[in-house]
Amino acid sequence: MNSTVRAEPVVWVVDDDEAMRSSLKWLIESVGMRVESFDSADAFLRDHYPGRFGCLLLDVRMPGMSGLDLLEYLEREQMMPPTIIITGHGDVPMAVRAMKAGAVDFIEKPFNDETLLDAIRHALAKEEERRVTSAQVAEYAERVEHLTPRELEVMKMVTDGRSNKEIANALGVSAKTIEAHRARVMEKMHARSLAELVRMVIAVEQRWPL
Repeated sequence: MNSTVRAEPVVWVVDDDEAMRSSLKWLIESVGMRVESFDSADAFLRDHYPGRFGCLLLDVRMPGMSGLDLLEYLEREQMMPPTIIITGHGDVPMAVRAMKAGAVDFIEKPFNDETLLDAIRHALAKEEERRVTSAQVAEYAERVEHLTPRELEVMKMVTDGRSNKEIANALGVSAKTIEAHRARVMEKMHARSLAELVRMVIAVEQRWPL
């Protein structure tokens, strides 16, 4: 399993208000989570790199690059961690824009501590689930790479629902030869059933055409 899945999560707090940053850092660390805080979007970008496991807690209104500008940049560059927007009371239209830009949740000030912590936990849980799924699909893809061209051809036909006899006729070989190819495909893909093989192929093809 990819080590990034098991990495300790971090909560990135980006807010230009020093008192708010300190308060959020204290709250989040009080429940055992790691926090890194930044006073601007630019400061966060200088430190951030894709692939780290964490959650972004972002004030939407900041001088310079705004929280919304940061979100749009992260989305465009495909660097977006799960993001929770912190907005002023009544600033729902801005929060809605942020959600459309890719944020997973928004919290209005003044907020309840437990509501914020629950939102962070939920965002981290969803991100871990996504990472586990991504690692699993990458593992399926690696198994596909170990198939011969003929085995790959047979696997595509099998998962399209064609019978051994139909595949044999299409490829000009005997049904017994197809049975042997099929058995090797199941073994190399570590598939316990045809249904499981179909699920693997669908998962891989959603990311990389076979």
